[in-house]
Amino acid sequence: MERIKKTAFIEAPPAKIFGYLMNARNVPEIWPRMVAVSNIRSRPDGTSESNDFTYRMAGVKLHGHTEFADVERDRRIAWKSEGGIKSTTRWTLAPHGNGTDIIDEVEYEMPSNLLVRLGAPLVRMFNEREVAACMENLKTRMETG
Repeated sequence: MERIKKTAFIEAPPAKIFGYLMNARNVPEIWPRMVAVSNIRSRPDGTSESNDFTYRMAGVKLHGHTEFADVERDRRIAWKSEGGIKSTTRWTLAPHGNGTDIIDEVEYEMPSNLLVRLGAPLVRMFNEREVAACMENLKTRMETG
């Protein structure tokens, strides 16, 4: 299991960030290689419960499904994804002064075939950059919009 962790301070309240992240339609705006989300199922409160996605890695489109698995309003969101590469993305929000300390932790499993294992360091570097860009894009959206 590979793990990536990024932290940031965002000048926006946890409720604003939580609301944004709980809407699956927003994911392609912040996740650089997320091509599309579709088949969004919503909870009674209007927040997303699950969705299908198309993600592009190294020119290859991967399709999968995400469940919003562990949610605590304004504090925590966990997305569990299957298909392509199995992963869990955890967002942790904590109020801090006039904003929010946020942690983005991504865990993913590389398929076990030899070709994929040989490419694992490249995939790790790619994913590190992707998670950093996602965090920076979220920060920009929350602080300017």
